Amino acid sequence: MKQRILGRTGIHVNEIGYGAWGIGGNQWMGGSDDESMRALRRAIELGVDFIDTALAYGDGHSEKLVGKVIREGQHRIHLASKIPPKNRLWPAQPGVGIESVFPYEYILSCTEESLRNLKVDTIDLQQLHVWNPEWFHRDEWRRAFEELKTAGKVRAVGVSINDHQPDSALELVQSGLVDTVQVIYNVFDQSPEKNLFPLARKMNVGVLARVPFDEGSLTGTITESTEFSPKEFRAFYFRGDRKKQVVEHVAALERELDGVDGSLAEIALRFTITHPAVSAAIPGMRTVRNVERNVAAADKGPLDEATLQILKRHGWDKNFYK
Repeated sequence: MKQRILGRTGIHVNEIGYGAWGIGGNQWMGGSDDESMRALRRAIELGVDFIDTALAYGDGHSEKLVGKVIREGQHRIHLASKIPPKNRLWPAQPGVGIESVFPYEYILSCTEESLRNLKVDTIDLQQLHVWNPEWFHRDEWRRAFEELKTAGKVRAVGVSINDHQPDSALELVQSGLVDTVQVIYNVFDQSPEKNLFPLARKMNVGVLARVPFDEGSLTGTITESTEFSPKEFRAFYFRGDRKKQVVEHVAALERELDGVDGSLAEIALRFTITHPAVSAAIPGMRTVRNVERNVAAADKGPLDEATLQILKRHGWDKNFYK
């Protein structure tokens, strides 16, 4: 895999990172801690050197697994985590003040908890797990981030932008007050390309592309008869007629990709890392098989222009998180 610089942080990361939501255990079912740790170890063996986790993933369980695995080896792994909204509402809601979501002391205390879970002295990147542009001029988050940096508790700071709302962080990126942003970017949601990506490049702000497979849609494995545990996040995400919609959109995409080398999942992942604004894509990888497939896909490099033009025609204006 090729290395890229994570914006102005100066941190060099391989272009495929490890998204650790799925190993938290409370919203993604069907896995086990042993399997998750095997996948993490294999990812590190293959050169993955950036892991994105969060305090909310299994109420710290994901962080603890990550911390355990990275202590086993000698590789330098860059760690990112996220502070959950205090009111536990994803995404951030308009009109809800920052005092209910990210009070100053709460940001500090959550970071301390993440440091304990990970068993490290410094988190390379600490992020707010939601963002509301109404908070931009408030000083709670600014003071907390500055204090954490000054104390050496975190190396860089950023935000995870609300689902399908890339333009909500434009003022924040322009300000230079954050080092990175995390945003949904995949074949179906190409909206960050319009405004966010050009501005991020101009301001030298790192970009983490999350949900490269659209929660599984772009792996080509979702059918109308696919069933998930009622307790699993994907049961909500693909509820109602949404699986039918996915099947129709994926079928149209695959028809146009006939003759293009690689599986749909491979092409979808390479799409996210083809854009020069993206510092790293962070797919979830709960199995060794998926780790190996994703790393192999990245090794093939960026997509050619003809394939990109096919994919450009398949942007899809939807929000299954609602």
